[in-house]
Amino acid sequence: MLLLDRHGPREDIWERAEYICQAETNHILAPFGAIVSSDAITDDMKLGALLEPDRAVEDVTPFFDRLDLIVIHFPSAANGRGFSTARQLRQAGYKGRLRAFGPLISDQFPQALACGFDEVEIIGAAAARQPVEHWMEALKRISVFYQRDYGSEDSIPDRRAALAGAVDA
Repeated sequence: MLLLDRHGPREDIWERAEYICQAETNHILAPFGAIVSSDAITDDMKLGALLEPDRAVEDVTPFFDRLDLIVIHFPSAANGRGFSTARQLRQAGYKGRLRAFGPLISDQFPQALACGFDEVEIIGAAAARQPVEHWMEALKRISVFYQRDYGSEDSIPDRRAALAGAVDA
């Protein structure tokens, strides 16, 4: 397992648990359904929810104030639904930490950050195949994004519009 943010490797402080009552620390990462149905949550717990990419954002919004971390599962590097989910969570007002989890590849790192993720957790062969240097180098390859909300001050559509205005003037 490799956990990275835009500055490099990070230590994971979250304990994964199938059910809240099984956790032994106060930083608990559990499936969203376990959090919703738990009566074992206390005020001193830091909660993280693991979401599948097809989870409706509307299901999660009532819990924003309680979730310190949301982890979106990517079943494969070819499944990009998690990028859309991350963007929708940010647009809905989620301010906590957002993590992509799965067999992503380093080329997807800039896009993940641009969509609103704070970090990526790479698992299995993808973590072994691409060292940290590959991931950090990927951040240098892309400097402009299509999204207006994340990643940069201006987007590709904004730059095109500015150029069109300069030509018309």
